[in-house]
Amino acid sequence: MGYLDNMSWEKIKKDLQNELEKGFGVIKNGAVVIQKKAEELTEEGKRQYKMLSTKARIHEAMRDLGVKVYMLMNGARIKNPALDAGVKDITARIKILEAELTKLEGKADASSVRAAPRSSAAARAKARRKVSVTPRPKSTRRVKIKGTK
Repeated sequence: MGYLDNMSWEKIKKDLQNELEKGFGVIKNGAVVIQKKAEELTEEGKRQYKMLSTKARIHEAMRDLGVKVYMLMNGARIKNPALDAGVKDITARIKILEAELTKLEGKADASSVRAAPRSSAAARAKARRKVSVTPRPKSTRRVKIKGTK
């Protein structure tokens, strides 16, 4: 029983508590990092959804503009459709939507992490690579023509 007599149970208990607290600290830090990353991804998803929605509204406004111009040109009421108030309104709406989209895309450039650019040596090496096209091999099979020897 000499081994157990020399052990201090209080020391063992204290060491276990210290290690347990360290482990909980690591777990808490990991949870905080995961939470922050989840928030970042959520914000990025929202931003991309807003961009997609804005693009759809731009396309819809452009469609409306095309319909309006066609109707004006087809009806021959006006020679220059750009002077029509409805066309001006739709054009102004498109410009506003494009400004919103540019603003949203600007946030993407500032917040997204891009891959490191290739070195110039790697870019030159890629440019030097040539696509090799091997010609189709000629048939080695001989065709025997009837009536000849």
